[in-house]
Amino acid sequence: MTPVVRLYWAVALILLPLSTVWLLSSTNGLMSLQALAAHPVPLTCFLITLAWTLIGGYELLFGVSNLRRNYPVLANIRYGLEFIRPEIQQYFIANNTEEKPFSRERRNLVYRRAKGADDTLPFGTQQDILAEGYHSLLHSLKATQVAEQYKRVVFGGIECKQPYSASRLNISAMSFGSLSSTAIAALNKGAKLGGFAHNTGEGGLSDYHLSHGGDIIWQIGTGYFGCRNPDGSFNPEAFTQRASLEVVKMIEIKLSQGAKPSHGGVLPGAKVTAEIARIRLVEEGKTVLSPATHPAFNTPKGLLEFVRQLRELSGGKPTGFKLCLGKKSEFLAIVKAMLETGILPDFITIDGAEGGTGAAPVEFSNRLGTPCLEATYYIHQVLRGAGLRNSIKLISAGQTASGFDMLEKIAVGADTVNAARAMMLALGCVQAQSCNTNKCPSGVATQDPYRARAIDVEDKSQRVANYQRLTVHAFEELCGAMGIDNPGDLTPADLYSRCELGLKHYDQIYQPLLTGQLLTDSIPEQYRDDWHKATAASF
Repeated sequence: MTPVVRLYWAVALILLPLSTVWLLSSTNGLMSLQALAAHPVPLTCFLITLAWTLIGGYELLFGVSNLRRNYPVLANIRYGLEFIRPEIQQYFIANNTEEKPFSRERRNLVYRRAKGADDTLPFGTQQDILAEGYHSLLHSLKATQVAEQYKRVVFGGIECKQPYSASRLNISAMSFGSLSSTAIAALNKGAKLGGFAHNTGEGGLSDYHLSHGGDIIWQIGTGYFGCRNPDGSFNPEAFTQRASLEVVKMIEIKLSQGAKPSHGGVLPGAKVTAEIARIRLVEEGKTVLSPATHPAFNTPKGLLEFVRQLRELSGGKPTGFKLCLGKKSEFLAIVKAMLETGILPDFITIDGAEGGTGAAPVEFSNRLGTPCLEATYYIHQVLRGAGLRNSIKLISAGQTASGFDMLEKIAVGADTVNAARAMMLALGCVQAQSCNTNKCPSGVATQDPYRARAIDVEDKSQRVANYQRLTVHAFEELCGAMGIDNPGDLTPADLYSRCELGLKHYDQIYQPLLTGQLLTDSIPEQYRDDWHKATAASF
C-alpha cells in the first residue's frame, strides 16, 4: 500500500467521522440550510472529507487509470492541470511568435482586421529576421500602386462559357457539418458584402451556403454529396440542378486535401440528420462513406473527361480540380493527359500539407503531402514547361493569414489565394483545437445548436468582410512597395529565403523551367525522371 493510499484511508476512516460529528454537534443535529450556513467551517471540513472519501473510494474500486488507483484523489489534480494545459500554454507561457499552427501575432492580426481596429506593429519586429528559412521581400525606390484592372482575376478557358472574375483572396473549402450553420451563413454573407467567393467544401451545397447570395465555388468530393445516386455514384441530373444556380460560379473536383491526402472519411449514421441527408442526398440515420478515390474515374484521362462533363453540365462554368501534391509523376501524368486529349481544366487548386480546418489522423496531417509554397512553385513550373500555364489559373491554399502570405504564394505561381482557418478566426475562433470534439467553445466548428448560437451572423459576416478587404489591401500595398502595379508580374525571384550563405530567391533554391521546356530534349534533372515515368493512361 503506497503512502498516498494510506493517507486516503486515514482521511476516509478517521477524519470523515470526526468532521461529521463536529458538524452535527455544531448544528445540534439540525441539518437545515439556515443551521448549516451558520457554521461554515465545520460544513466546509465535512464537504471536503466527504468528497475525498467518495472520489478516492471510486478510484480505488472502479478506476481504470494506473495513477488514480495508486494516488486516489490527488491524481485527479494532475489530470485537471493537464486538461487546461493548452489554455495555460496559450495565454501565459507562449510568446507572440512561437505558437502553432497560428502564432498569437498572426491571430491578433486577423482579429484586429476583422474588427477594423489598428493593425500596426509598435517598436519593431519580434521575428528573428536572420533565422534560416526566414522569408522576405525587397522594396523598390519606385513605389507605385496596384492598378484597378489587376485587382481581380478572370477564371475561364477556351471551353468556358461563363467566366468568373474572382478576388485575389477567397474563402477556402469548409463544409457544413465541419462548421456550424451560423458559421457557414456568416461566411457566405461576408463573401457577399466583400465581393469574394465562398468554397462549399465537399459536404454539399447547403441552405446556409445559399442564404445570403455570396458567390459560390461548389466542391465535388469523392462522396458526390448533393449530386449522387443511392449507391454513391455520380448523378448528372442532381448535379445539373444545383450547378445551374446563378450563385454557383465555379466547380471544383476535390482529389485530395492537405490535412489528410488520399484518405477517405466516415460520417456515422448518428450524425446523418434529416437536414444532412437532404443536403447530401444520403439516407437519414445511415453511415455514409467517402472513399479515398473517385468512383467516376481512375486515370488521368478519366479525370479530364470528368472535368469536361461537369463543365458542360454546369452550362460552361469554370471547372477545375483541387489536390495536395504527392507523387510528382502522378501530377505529371495529368499534364501529359492534358497534352494528349486537349482537355484543360480552367483552374487547379493547390492545397498545402500544412492545411486543415478539421480533424485528421496525426500521421497523415504531420507526414503526408507537399508544403504549399513548394507545391505551388512546382505546379506553376510544370505547367509552364508543358506550355499550358497561360491557359490554366492556379489557386493556392495553405495557412494564409496576412498580405505577405498572399504575396509569397502569388510570387511563386498562384493567381489567387484561399484562406480557411484565418476566416474561422475572423468569425471568432480562438484556436482551441477542439474542432474534432463537437465542443468548439466559439460555436464555429460544431453541430451543437447551443454552441452555434454564439455566432451573430450579422456582426461576424461584417468581420469576415473587413478581414478580407484589409488583408487584400495589405497585399496590394506590399506589391506597390516593390514597384509592382500588376500582381501578375510577381515572380519567384521576388521572394527571398535566408540560408547559411545569405539571401536566395526561389529560382535560385529550386529549378525553374522555360516555356515548353518539358517538350524538348533538355529537361532538367529535377524533372526528368518523373516526366519520363509519367503516363496519361494511369496514375
